[in-house]
Amino acid sequence: MRDNKPRVLLYVGAGLMVLGVIFPFLMVIKIIESTYFMNFFSYTLQIIGLVLAMLGIADIAVHRKR
Repeated sequence: MRDNKPRVLLYVGAGLMVLGVIFPFLMVIKIIESTYFMNFFSYTLQIIGLVLAMLGIADIAVHRKR
């Protein structure tokens, strides 16, 4: 079970980063309305996704080093 946790973190982080890019794109082409909440929400998704993906990558590197 321990071996899957870094990959899950990596995939969830990558998914959040993709959502953080898709939402602003949808705002630019006027499919969803651009509000302060949506702007900060998409930024937060990108940051959380980046942190989770980096934690997953670091955990994979430590696990492979052993």
